[in-house]
Amino acid sequence: MTPPTVSSTPILRTALVFSGIVTAVLLVVGAVVGFLVAGAPGVGSALSGVLVAAIFLGITAASILIANRWFGDPLYVPIFFGIVLGGWILKLVLFIVALFILRGQDWVEPGVFFVALVVSVMASLVVDVVVMMRMRLPNVSDTRLPTDPEEGDRRSRGAETNDGTPGV
Repeated sequence: MTPPTVSSTPILRTALVFSGIVTAVLLVVGAVVGFLVAGAPGVGSALSGVLVAAIFLGITAASILIANRWFGDPLYVPIFFGIVLGGWILKLVLFIVALFILRGQDWVEPGVFFVALVVSVMASLVVDVVVMMRMRLPNVSDTRLPTDPEEGDRRSRGAETNDGTPGV
């Protein structure tokens, strides 16, 4: 028997794939613009800004995809929220470490780093919105109805119900 899957999994995978493509494009564009604006330090700043944004934005979707592997388990909800919360705590710790490492480095041009970071976050948000708008997800996606597929509908066609009306 195959394990049950969550209906949001294809959406998250698609968002990660398109975010990876956009990140690759932003790395190239950021390197060129960074070089034109500030030379070699601009290239390093743009690349690090784009990579920091990509890593932090990818951790959330990846943690949800990892947590969804336990779908159907009786402890799915605590496992899911534990993994997602752990991902957020990891992002907070990594953000503080990245700021301490990058602060005061000679090769970091703060303006280029900031613009690359903001553009990358905005591009990732656009990717998320486009993916969400184009993917189809039913309103009630992971709900099981209380019917027995072996028996079908409990009323047979043509039979009358208790109140005398014809059955469906």
